[in-house]
Amino acid sequence: MLPLSRQPFLNGIRAFEAASRAGSFVAAAAELNVTPAAVSRLVKLLEERMGVALFERHANRLVLTAAGMQYRDGLVPLLAALARLTEQVAERAGPQPLTVGVGPTFAIRWLIPRLADFQRRAPEVEVRITTGGATVPFSDSWSCGIRLGEGDWPGLASTPLFAADLLPVCAPALAARLGSPRDLPETALLRVAHAAEDWPRWLAAAGAAGLTAHGPVFEFYGQAQQAAADGVGIAMGIRPYIDDDVASGRLVAPFPLTVPKGRGWWLLHRPAREAEPGFRAFRDWLLAQAATSAQAADTLAGSRRGGAA
Repeated sequence: MLPLSRQPFLNGIRAFEAASRAGSFVAAAAELNVTPAAVSRLVKLLEERMGVALFERHANRLVLTAAGMQYRDGLVPLLAALARLTEQVAERAGPQPLTVGVGPTFAIRWLIPRLADFQRRAPEVEVRITTGGATVPFSDSWSCGIRLGEGDWPGLASTPLFAADLLPVCAPALAARLGSPRDLPETALLRVAHAAEDWPRWLAAAGAAGLTAHGPVFEFYGQAQQAAADGVGIAMGIRPYIDDDVASGRLVAPFPLTVPKGRGWWLLHRPAREAEPGFRAFRDWLLAQAATSAQAADTLAGSRRGGAA
């Protein structure tokens, strides 16, 4: 390592970098708002500290030496990284946006309809929703994420929100024609491409393992749920996606049986985010909303069981 007396200094580096781009001390001085003599002195001092010439000085121009070109090329990414670091630290001095990584169906079917309530309670927090499905890596730029899983994500703190329970849902007119799970028409059982195990799991629990879903296939739960509401068929609903539609009567659960998916919904975050006021406000609000949704789902489940009895 260079001794302290030979280590570079920021003013000299800035002067050298500007002169290397501009090709003259005069142009660099105009950019830095100092005199050409000041730029020349700073570069000279830098060269003396390093013990190597960085420029060949000619009457009307500067030419980088081999050492100067090497130094310039190495400085470009370092200065860019320094600028990014400075910007990131400066941004933290002001209000921080809350970036939530969440899958599209969860966002549309549950989170976004409730965001107005959060904004009323914490108007100072700027919320940003970004794609954060199960196949998207957890980003350090996110304040938090909401994921379906078993609660074990290395390097992340996780807080349980609610269970991911499964139950079939469909339009009210179609539900009226279904007396038992064995009445389910195989060609009308809507499927989700990444959740092929849902229908077999529920049908086995309902004593109808002989049935096989052969209905249209959708990429997301939300698409299958929309198709069910439009009368296309019966979707395998997953909580909490179906909560609002079932509560409003737009969708009906024709059978009282609810089957655990084997995973649940979790709030995830880096431990370093714990102290951020925006994250704490969102977490507390989210947990309260999750508890309210769970209570409403339990009430609906009780009414379905009572009706079935």
